[in-house]
Amino acid sequence: MPKLSARDITITAVFAALAVVAARLVIPGPVPFSLLPFVVMLAGGLLGARLGALSIIVYTLLGLIGLPVFASPPFGGPAYVLQPTFGFILGFVASAYLIGTLLNNNKQSGVVRYFFSMLAGVVVYYVIGLPYIYIILNYYLNQNVSIAYIAAIGFTPFILLDLVKAAAAAALARAVYRRLSAYGIDNSPAGS
Repeated sequence: MPKLSARDITITAVFAALAVVAARLVIPGPVPFSLLPFVVMLAGGLLGARLGALSIIVYTLLGLIGLPVFASPPFGGPAYVLQPTFGFILGFVASAYLIGTLLNNNKQSGVVRYFFSMLAGVVVYYVIGLPYIYIILNYYLNQNVSIAYIAAIGFTPFILLDLVKAAAAAALARAVYRRLSAYGIDNSPAGS
C-alpha cells in the first residue's frame, strides 16, 4: 500500500470533515434530507477509490470513538453499530470505493459515465444498508418486520432524492475534473 502524501492526508481530512457537516445538517420532515450521500459520491468521484473510501472510514471512526458526528441519537460511540441505519454508513465506505474504482483512469469520460458510477454507488449503500436495518430490527430489537416494511421505511422515501444527489454529484465531479485539467493541474488521485 503506497504511503499517503501530505496532499492525500489533507484532502482525506477535508472530505471527512465535509461528511461530518453533511451528516449533522439534516433537514427534518416526512423524509429527512441529508447531504451525506452527496458528499460520499463526491469523495469517490474526486478522490478516487482509496482516498474516497478512506475519508468515509475516518468519518466513521470519529463517530465510533464517541464524537457526535452521526445524524441521529446517540450521534456517536461504539454502541452506534446497533443503530438500524449504521449499515448505510458501512455502505457509504463501499460506495465511495466503488465510485472511485469505476472512474479510475476514465475521468475524461462524459457526465453520463459519472452518473452511472454514482448510481452504482447508490445501489451499493442500499444493498448494504437495507439488510442491516432488517437484521437489527428483527434480531436485535425483536420487532419482526417484513422486507416490504424495510423497503417502505428505508428505500422508497429516499431513492428519488438520492438519484437527484447522484446526478448533481456526477455533474459537479465532472466539472471539477474538467476545470482542473484545463489549468493543467493533475487531479489524478495518488491513492486510487
